[in-house]
Amino acid sequence: MGGLIDEVDRALLEVVQADARLSFREIGRRIGMSTPAVAERIRRLEAGGVIRGYSAMVDRAALGRAIGAFVQLTVSDKDFQRVTGLCRSLDAVVECHHITGEDSFVIRLAVTSIAELEDVISRFRKIGPASSSVILSSQVDGKPAAAR
Repeated sequence: MGGLIDEVDRALLEVVQADARLSFREIGRRIGMSTPAVAERIRRLEAGGVIRGYSAMVDRAALGRAIGAFVQLTVSDKDFQRVTGLCRSLDAVVECHHITGEDSFVIRLAVTSIAELEDVISRFRKIGPASSSVILSSQVDGKPAAAR
């Protein structure tokens, strides 16, 4: 559907990414469209897989997971499923990316303590060599997809 996105869709996506809780009526008001036209376009974007879902951005620190870190993990192909299974099972794992280069994975964590971070890293080290970096601050986090 990527080639079928027009300027109206792009404007609609920009508004929806900024606040997915807006009514179709309010979205239409902001971009100059009728409510039924907005509803139709959003349904088309959902059906086409452009809009994959809606979610709330939650402050992990407010949930007690104030320490963020990245783990870079190097494993053989045979351990791919072990890594993804461990990532799915750990509450501390926020993101897991299979990547190119020397490392096999980059994994983003949000933990409650340095002790938990140490435990999580040790679990990954049982699968393969791992290095880690603690996040000091994030200047860009959760940036919306560019609709342009």
